[in-house]
Amino acid sequence: MFENAPDYLSGMKTGRPARQERTPFGERVAQARELAGLTQAQLAEKLDTTQRVIAYWEREPVALRAEQLAALAEALYVSADYLLGREDKLPTAKGPPGRLRQLFEQLHQLPRSQQNKIVAILQPFVREHSELS
Repeated sequence: MFENAPDYLSGMKTGRPARQERTPFGERVAQARELAGLTQAQLAEKLDTTQRVIAYWEREPVALRAEQLAALAEALYVSADYLLGREDKLPTAKGPPGRLRQLFEQLHQLPRSQQNKIVAILQPFVREHSELS
């Protein structure tokens, strides 16, 4: 879409600017979401809600139900304690970062025979490029 955009525009965030600062809870949600490589819309889809709900959670003081908090933490690969501010630092992700993790989740849903085909394609590529490092 923006192939010919100047370099200084490549690091700009998309979407409209927020009118107010995030709450501490909202800041932790946004940081974890970005680390997971998810947009608000993608997170909303994982939680079977809307992007507007996620934006609201990131901007307004909210009181989530226990099951909502658990689902949010699971979708973001963090603990509920982190989201509640009981842990100071964002946990380091286990496994691949954002986009790769999403892809692996999708691959995990495929039948075993199709997973094996993908492994057969990727193994030589990974082997070749890891030898070059």
